[in-house]
Amino acid sequence: MIPLLLVLLLVLVLFGAGFAVEVLWYIALAVLVIWVLGFFVRGSQGRWYRW
Repeated sequence: MIPLLLVLLLVLVLFGAGFAVEVLWYIALAVLVIWVLGFFVRGSQGRWYRW
């Protein structure tokens, strides 16, 4: 019974980590798209953000 529970726990942890990594990839892609759009809208001489 204990090995079965350990395997199920491992599957849950790996699934959760995979889901979190995929969400982080989508967030990074969205930030990159927003940055590129802002770069082309304002041009290279002006910044549209404050940081």
